Amino acid sequence: MTENKETITIIRPTEKAGAKTQLLLFFLVAYGVNFVMGLLLWYGSTLSIDTTPFPLAQMFYPAAGVMLAYLVTRRRDDLLPRWFYLCFLLVTAAVLLCAVFSLFLPFGQSSANGLSMWTMISQYIGIGGTILCWITLLQAGKNRRAAYGLDWKHSKASLLCILLFFLLYFCRAAILYLAAGQAHMLTTILQDSNTTSLLLTMPFSFCFAFAPFFGEEYGWRYYLQPILQKRFGKRSGILILGIVWGLWHIFLDFFYYSTPDKGWFMTLSQIIGCVTLGIFIAWAYLKTNNIWVPAILHFMNNNLSFVYAHLTQSQEMTWALMIISGILFGPFLLSKMFSTSSPT
Repeated sequence: MTENKETITIIRPTEKAGAKTQLLLFFLVAYGVNFVMGLLLWYGSTLSIDTTPFPLAQMFYPAAGVMLAYLVTRRRDDLLPRWFYLCFLLVTAAVLLCAVFSLFLPFGQSSANGLSMWTMISQYIGIGGTILCWITLLQAGKNRRAAYGLDWKHSKASLLCILLFFLLYFCRAAILYLAAGQAHMLTTILQDSNTTSLLLTMPFSFCFAFAPFFGEEYGWRYYLQPILQKRFGKRSGILILGIVWGLWHIFLDFFYYSTPDKGWFMTLSQIIGCVTLGIFIAWAYLKTNNIWVPAILHFMNNNLSFVYAHLTQSQEMTWALMIISGILFGPFLLSKMFSTSSPT
């Protein structure tokens, strides 16, 4: 890391000594902790209880792995945003404990919306933790944010990428509804006042819920993407990252999103979904070098899912969704952003 009065050089994962130690610590948290918690999720699935705290906690692990690795290997770096990292790790530990306590220290009844008390507590911790993360992130200062890829940049390109994803998302939904002969249902959804309210409040909602989405993207896009691209090439690296990201969901696929008898199909669809969506997110990140764009796109992808509420949930529809996603997002892999001559 070098600093002068005019510029701050962004630290990339492979530019300093200790890269192997960093990678080991990253995988120990992102995958090791995830494996242990996955076993607990399997146990929880046998108890017929609300296990919602598990997927929420899991979203924090990738960034937590990066931050722990940097705190250990770069502890003498004055530009390290320590308080932000420590705050994020504390929130990660808190939501992880909520997931564990939901299994072994159950209390109370489910809330009116069907969520357990531990789920409600974990969500409140997520909101409160997000606010604390904002405070410590702002306190870190411009130089520290820039040095570790935490600053907002290239506003015009960033906003265009977000708008493009929004249009492609609804284009995909429109194609699916047309294919299912339910075009009128999409029109009904778009004309619903609740849809308008949700869309208008999404920027505000992101401000109070960015931590878990940032938690994935800071690990996958900021940290692991450049490592895989350097090792396997810019296009192959993105495809491998999509597979790594998809397999990371395997316990959720078997014991949360579906039942064990459908787990392998869910895992396959998860991998394909992560590869295709990952192509666009990677393209947007390379184009903007702004980690907040992937975090926002991830947030949008999860929170716009109500658009598909009226589609029949079946394997045929799932395959159709994956095929259309490949058609819409796949061509971005041919972009010059992934050419060998473009900067990483």
